[in-house]
Amino acid sequence: MQAIDGSLKRFELEHIDLIYCHRPDPHTPIEETVRAMSDIITQGKALYWGTSEWAADDIRAAWEIAERHHLHKPVMEQPQYHLFHRQRVEREYARLYDEIGLGLTTWSPLASGLLTGKYHGGTIPQDSRGALKNMDFLHKTLLDSAKNAAVAKLEPIAAELGASVAQLAIAWAARNPHVSTVITGASKLSQLQSNLGALAVIDKLTPEMLARIDAITAPLAQ
Repeated sequence: MQAIDGSLKRFELEHIDLIYCHRPDPHTPIEETVRAMSDIITQGKALYWGTSEWAADDIRAAWEIAERHHLHKPVMEQPQYHLFHRQRVEREYARLYDEIGLGLTTWSPLASGLLTGKYHGGTIPQDSRGALKNMDFLHKTLLDSAKNAAVAKLEPIAAELGASVAQLAIAWAARNPHVSTVITGASKLSQLQSNLGALAVIDKLTPEMLARIDAITAPLAQ
């Protein structure tokens, strides 16, 4: 309650549209979390609540608790989703889309920058996110030789689409019918403008094109 009140004060708003319970809390019963989030909505401080990086079983448990006690149910999940990280969205959550109407707001469509192609030279560019001191933990992933080789193979496919690899990757995530929003990051205006160019690529991702992309990336996906 302190967190939502603090957010509303900083935003200078009376309510927000969505509130996410970011990552499960192993020390708190799910029922307590459900009641707290439901109370926030009942008090008019948010319109809907959802989860972020929760397991499918925990999301289903929260939904059933809310159903049983006539509380506001979780309606969206915020998972990581990109060409190399897709199992949770495409398999683990599969039954929840139809059963409870779960929607998705996904993050990291560029795999922390790996899918921009800037790391396939085997080094960390000084002006990249990976060069930041608090991002050392990403180095192993960003310099993964197999994944960088796959990104290089995506470049001619992206060129056929009149796009960059980054635009292709964002479009690939956005084209999933269960994804309503793709969260992207940008440190400069030009990056934001480039990311938005992915919108023009979505309709170009034909089944044949998707099959070619999958042949390159799916074997490396988690």
